[in-house]
Amino acid sequence: MKKQRKKEDKKLHNSNFMDACNNAVNGILYATTTQSNVRKQLVIAVTVMLLSLFYNFTTSEFLCLTFAVFMVIFAEMMNTAIETVVDLYTDQYHPKAKIAKDVAAGAVVLVALNACVVAYFLFFRETELSEVGKTILDHVIASPMHITFVGIILVVIGILAGKAYLGKKATEGKRIFNPSGQTILAFAILTAIWLNTRNIIVFALALILSLIVIGNRMRNDTHSFAEVIYSSTMGVLVILLIYGITIFRM
Repeated sequence: MKKQRKKEDKKLHNSNFMDACNNAVNGILYATTTQSNVRKQLVIAVTVMLLSLFYNFTTSEFLCLTFAVFMVIFAEMMNTAIETVVDLYTDQYHPKAKIAKDVAAGAVVLVALNACVVAYFLFFRETELSEVGKTILDHVIASPMHITFVGIILVVIGILAGKAYLGKKATEGKRIFNPSGQTILAFAILTAIWLNTRNIIVFALALILSLIVIGNRMRNDTHSFAEVIYSSTMGVLVILLIYGITIFRM
């Protein structure tokens, strides 16, 4: 009886920080794979982040844009969580269950409207529109940090999309080549650190951490050598691709 209770406690509670992180990632992947609205919002998020590279946003403006984008995805995930809990308790129509779902859906609408207002004031200002007719490259933001944050956000969204797709293939019983999301992110950050600091000591420390991530991923056969090499290469190339515009302009 005691052993059974301990097993149930482990299911109900995270035993450590890594379990909590893994469960959080599983929640994001579940929302991405099962909710079409979340997938659409991720596509919009990628589009918005790419467009932001062509506007000379200040730090405050970029933070407002990022906050608005992630709040829409957050609200949709909370809506999914509330609907799941309501369906767990009742599979029949109930006025209070309807209220809970309607209020959650209303919260998504409000956050989406807020995002539209933010987008209007950031992307459709007359001063910006009057200059869009010039060369597009002249509008690429000159701040390396802006491009770095956009690159990291795009990498994270790409990892989630890839994990969702591969997870679906795995459930179908197909053999898949499974890149390591943690390795992609680690080497993307490593590349961004080098491009922003050009400090060999900082780069060396970040490289050691990235190699530790690779070792952790290969331990217990989580990922093969080919998968982590592919993942590290992808992390470097994505940041270089996004960062390349600024490099060529220097």
